Amino acid sequence: MTAETQPQDKLNFKRVLPIFVIVLIDLLGLTIIIPLLPLYAASFGTDPFMIGVLQTAYPLMQLVGSPVLGGLSDRFGRKPVLLVSQVGTFIGFLLLGFAGSLPLLFLSRIIDGLSGANIVAAQAAITDSTTERTRAQGLGLIGAAFGLGFTVGPAIAGIALVVSHNDYHFPAFIAAGFSLVSLLLTVAWFHETLPEDQRGVKREQQGNVVSNLIKSLRLPLVGLLLVLMFMQQLVFGGLESLLALFTLSRLGINAAGNAILFVFVGIILVMVQGKYIGPLSRRFGERRLIYLGLACLGLGLILTALTPPQPVPWYSRTEIVQELTESTTAANNIAVPLPGDSGGGWLGLGWLLVAMIPTSVGAGVLSPSINSLITQRVSKADVGGALGVSSSLTSAANAITPLLGGALFQFVGTSAPFLIGGAVLVGLLVFAIQRIPPQTGEMPLAKEM
Repeated sequence: MTAETQPQDKLNFKRVLPIFVIVLIDLLGLTIIIPLLPLYAASFGTDPFMIGVLQTAYPLMQLVGSPVLGGLSDRFGRKPVLLVSQVGTFIGFLLLGFAGSLPLLFLSRIIDGLSGANIVAAQAAITDSTTERTRAQGLGLIGAAFGLGFTVGPAIAGIALVVSHNDYHFPAFIAAGFSLVSLLLTVAWFHETLPEDQRGVKREQQGNVVSNLIKSLRLPLVGLLLVLMFMQQLVFGGLESLLALFTLSRLGINAAGNAILFVFVGIILVMVQGKYIGPLSRRFGERRLIYLGLACLGLGLILTALTPPQPVPWYSRTEIVQELTESTTAANNIAVPLPGDSGGGWLGLGWLLVAMIPTSVGAGVLSPSINSLITQRVSKADVGGALGVSSSLTSAANAITPLLGGALFQFVGTSAPFLIGGAVLVGLLVFAIQRIPPQTGEMPLAKEM
């Protein structure tokens, strides 16, 4: 029995490597933009709430496109959907590079969002290439690609800003270049993972967002996990969308400084998702990793909210304003609150770096663990649709949280989104412990304690 089951415990890296590399290169484009976009919008004199509206555009359009394209990947295969979505991403980044006004920023994010099935199709391809025992590790590689992207992408953005003298358009063109490389690799290297005889099952339901959502929510544990995915992303999305504005307002950190902060977060994500999540999931199971993720993320958000309002030692208000306005036609009318020039020090930055450790660990284990547990509770023919629903709920959360977070940031206080989010995650942890049952053969939590 040991000899028969042993291969199922090992991930086939040869099969998943092309998927990982393609997703990584594609994500480099996205992660070049993430730490830059809020400040790009601020350079046009945009206030935090409207910046939240801009950041809503991408996930809102992704909410429309991802479940449809995810279902189509079950019907026609993973490769065609990847190619179509990558073409849209490439066009969106090009438009972002040429943007000279806030409306063009919106249009670029709308185009990119509508073609945002890259990750859904990649997750489905990973599922095609793994077993139940290796699925969390396989899906964790997608997260590791995010982690590597968050490490390398912001570093590239920072270098691009230095080379271009803080021209916010230049990194967008670099992002378009990475998107083009990913597209070419998909054409030349990626081999279809869904056999023809497994396509087209239940065609009348594929791509139907409402029917897939209702069907998934009716499955007891799957529905619970989807709700949990939505709620944790509703909270974590606030950190993703507002961190650059928070560090700018609280610590006086510019775009290049935020790029370095994202590199720090990315290194932790790579370590968690690339090395530890596989062995941890096999030893402790996805259920316990979900508990760990909720606890760490909640702690990290609360610590972030309590970051001392002390600008970094090299901060200069005049230089920040100049950076934000010199690559646009906007007047020197920055709507984001900035700290004064006095009282600089290291406490605020040091505190935030410590807070990012549990935050990154929690973010690193949550999504792949939840998605892995979901795929184990649906049939193979429905995996793409289920992951599409999961992705659409994530996109829905990402569409809501910038609006909610931006309003809290502007009208309540810069710490409010993170403090409230941390409290919500503590509540989700209690909820998960009570409602997620042990997996087959797993000892209940009460007996473990």
